[in-house]
Amino acid sequence: MRIVEIRESTRPISSSIRNAYIDFSKMTLSLVAVVTDVVRDGRPVVGYGFNSNGRYGQGALMRERFIPRVLEASTAAPDTLRDPDRDNLDPHRVWAAMMANEKPGGHGERSVAVGTIDMAVWDAVAKIERQPLHRLLAGRYGRGQPADPR
Repeated sequence: MRIVEIRESTRPISSSIRNAYIDFSKMTLSLVAVVTDVVRDGRPVVGYGFNSNGRYGQGALMRERFIPRVLEASTAAPDTLRDPDRDNLDPHRVWAAMMANEKPGGHGERSVAVGTIDMAVWDAVAKIERQPLHRLLAGRYGRGQPADPR
């Protein structure tokens, strides 16, 4: 089980929305697709992520540092990105690969880049396990049931 490709596309938000601080019409966001070698229903499993409005797309950081690190680990030592207890990727190990050789600390732009890829990885993990992400997270980190939305 491997991540075989990570695609990023920086796109304009192109919205007339604005608030007291930000004019969104000139902002961008990043769309990310994490492509795995796992096949479901005859197609590769792909996880998707995007950063929220109010942040700029971080494609340059992703392409320069974070995507190459994940792909290098996935190619050279794919087991380092796998969950040893499940037949799946381990988002925490993928995150650790992204953050290799990074200085500790918040760094807002970096957190947007890493968080967007992380979102796509979690989406792929849920799809590999054939369940909605909210249920997967509730099972792993909650009491097994998602909160009642009411």
